[in-house]
Amino acid sequence: MTYVPAHGSAAGRTTRGPRLVELDVLRFIAAFAVMSFHFMAASKSLWDDYPTALFSSVNRVTTLGILGVELFFLISGFVILMSAWGHSLGDFVVSRVSRLYPAYWFVVIALFVMYTFVGVKGFDPKLSLRDYLVNMTMLQGGTGIGHAGAVFWSLWVELRFYILVGLFTLVGITLRRCLGFMAAWLILVVLAEGTHNDVLTFLFMPRQAPYFIAGMAFYLIYRFGSTLVLWTFVGVSYGLCLLAATERIKGRVDMIGFAHYPAPPEGAIIAITLIFLLIAAVALGWLRWLRWRALTTLGALTYPLYLIHQNVSAVLIPGLKDSIGRWPLVGLTMATSIAVAYLIYRLVDRPGQRWLRAALGASLDRIRLRDGVSATPPPAPVAGATTQTKEASVP
Repeated sequence: MTYVPAHGSAAGRTTRGPRLVELDVLRFIAAFAVMSFHFMAASKSLWDDYPTALFSSVNRVTTLGILGVELFFLISGFVILMSAWGHSLGDFVVSRVSRLYPAYWFVVIALFVMYTFVGVKGFDPKLSLRDYLVNMTMLQGGTGIGHAGAVFWSLWVELRFYILVGLFTLVGITLRRCLGFMAAWLILVVLAEGTHNDVLTFLFMPRQAPYFIAGMAFYLIYRFGSTLVLWTFVGVSYGLCLLAATERIKGRVDMIGFAHYPAPPEGAIIAITLIFLLIAAVALGWLRWLRWRALTTLGALTYPLYLIHQNVSAVLIPGLKDSIGRWPLVGLTMATSIAVAYLIYRLVDRPGQRWLRAALGASLDRIRLRDGVSATPPPAPVAGATTQTKEASVP
């Protein structure tokens, strides 16, 4: 593992190198888990029956697919710290905005058309034009307006994490400061859980923060090597994640009953443990053998897949469930979701990212020049250094 000094923005600057393909694989696994959950465990309104009864042979697994989002959060902690390291707030904002918004804007517009003019009923958010316009900002979660897509709730969580990391970049990210940042966040998480204070809960996200913090710790292990302090952060976060995950699963079970949502607490514990082991394997370099080029594309289309898969099922399942078998229909819905996501990635997301990144980058450079600050060139490549491209965000 190449050691990169943590002190000073120049010395600690993120370097470019081979893409971490193993994270692409894990991102797709997370998206597939969420897709399986929605199609085979959570869409009674589409099937007119409990999906866990229709797919009883796999319901102990598909019910846990809900925790695919938690895997996304862990990956995000790893990747976002890697993306922010050695960069200014402006560079970080350009990176995140250009990554998140092109595909998201397209999907919000598509959902508006689908539910306003096509007459699709499944998962209709019943929003006004004004509400859809607010959704275009991705800030609807803080305004009390509903999400245009049911999965958008996690983007609001991600956005708040990005804001915290963005503020962190203002003081300069170093190893020592990371440890302080993570320790302070964990203390605030415990305080928010103990007091149930709404402001602390909103700002510091006690049920999601342990995943982000663990992901950050895993990145520091990946970058600087194993230390007792970093593994302690992982261990404490793991315990908090077990608590959050078991309560999240219990909430589902309490809502519809174990017979219709057969997910025992030990299932959640096994799933979270497996998720942590997978990210640990990335941090320790055990998955470096994953270098197949196609996996990069698979990871890149994960974001649009996450955004649209549930709405694809709203079109296909009600219309075809009486015509073809449920297993072929699930396979068709998954294949269609992946195909649509690939088209969005190639035709909208990838060119949209390039355009928005260039436009925002040019604007940032003009602001710097007016302030008398010369635009900084991208860091030079370092042999053996690894990184993740700007497409490697979550979900």
